[in-house]
Amino acid sequence: MKKTPLLKTYSAVTRIVAPALPLWLKRRVAKGKEDPARIGERQGIASKPRPQGKLVWLHAASVGESQMLMPVILRILSENPNFHIVMTTGTITSAELLAGQLPRNAVHQYAPADHPKAVKNFLNHWQPDLAIFAESELWPNMIMQTKARNIPLALINARMSAASIERWGKRGKKSGAALLACFDLILAADTATANGLTWLSGREIEAAGNLKDAAPALTAHKDELKKLKAALGRRPIWCAASTHAGEEELISAAALEIKSQKPNALLILAPRHPERAAEVKDIFTKAGLNVLRYSSNTTPNDKADVYLVDQIGKMGLVYSLSNIAFIGGSLLDGLSGHNPLEPARLDCAVITGTHISSFADTYMSMLAFEAADRVLSPEELAPAILKYMQDTKARQAKADAAMKFAHSRDAVLDYVWDKLTPLMPKEN
Repeated sequence: MKKTPLLKTYSAVTRIVAPALPLWLKRRVAKGKEDPARIGERQGIASKPRPQGKLVWLHAASVGESQMLMPVILRILSENPNFHIVMTTGTITSAELLAGQLPRNAVHQYAPADHPKAVKNFLNHWQPDLAIFAESELWPNMIMQTKARNIPLALINARMSAASIERWGKRGKKSGAALLACFDLILAADTATANGLTWLSGREIEAAGNLKDAAPALTAHKDELKKLKAALGRRPIWCAASTHAGEEELISAAALEIKSQKPNALLILAPRHPERAAEVKDIFTKAGLNVLRYSSNTTPNDKADVYLVDQIGKMGLVYSLSNIAFIGGSLLDGLSGHNPLEPARLDCAVITGTHISSFADTYMSMLAFEAADRVLSPEELAPAILKYMQDTKARQAKADAAMKFAHSRDAVLDYVWDKLTPLMPKEN
């Protein structure tokens, strides 16, 4: 590839500051943002041997992106049982979740920091035959060094905000185009990103659809689910999923209003960041609600108003126990919504707030097909929940519509796979 002055400067600066990388990582360890036992991986020093045979590298930022790639990983290994996968992400929570999910022939490593030496160490060890990046992971050194080794590169489920594309345009359109030119395949998750990347790259970028739409239904441990369902009996249950700071106060007010009309109603609350559990519990307790934390290993009794799920990887359980799901990250300015198809695939009536830009295409389609509801203000949340608690036929009709819509999105994975297939390494 032809490096622009901006990309040359980036590489030079990161090379100069590379000696400070251990200190930077040490500070992140102190803040709980890095795994001290695996800190070498961030310098590209592998903690596992490279297996013999063809190897595909998939890279994602964190939890959501890594979960989106799981069906791709499973398809690769299903079609090519002798292949191996190395999956890289940058967060502890994603590593913990993937530890229990990755199939045989797949391993997780923390992504190397985007410093020339760290990236070189990683590529020297793993020697991938194909690299697949997800969403908006455009790390220049990682991309340029991979391209320099003639490793096929794909960017799938590309998602970039209009503001991000505008910044590239103002600060270095040629550099953005040069980076994008490294990819043999780019598939956008939505039309807005496709149009923006087409303008930035000077090549036609296709909107294949959002791969998150094609994810299989989340799972829950059968014995645990059975035990909790037996304990909860016929209580009216709703959940508030992936909530953010500032939303819990609004949700606690809705829970109080619901309790006034349905005294035995239970809210299953799953904050987006479980490490906030103590803070979240305090909000609901101060509101006058009895909160039980999942991590206490105590089954909810009739006195519990809120069951606070404070562990990562439990959303399958949350949605399986609920039949009405409010999807958080949508009540306040600055938030942009979360995936509505996860509850849709588990027989929930889906409700969201107004701030849903990250999943705008999906939500707009669901709303048009009456497969989801949107509350225009926090005050509308309790009435929306109560409506479905009081009218079970309406709730089931909404859940059925959501399920049908979710199944209609399964074709996205097949389409992406057809586009990826020509890049797949050939077995010797």
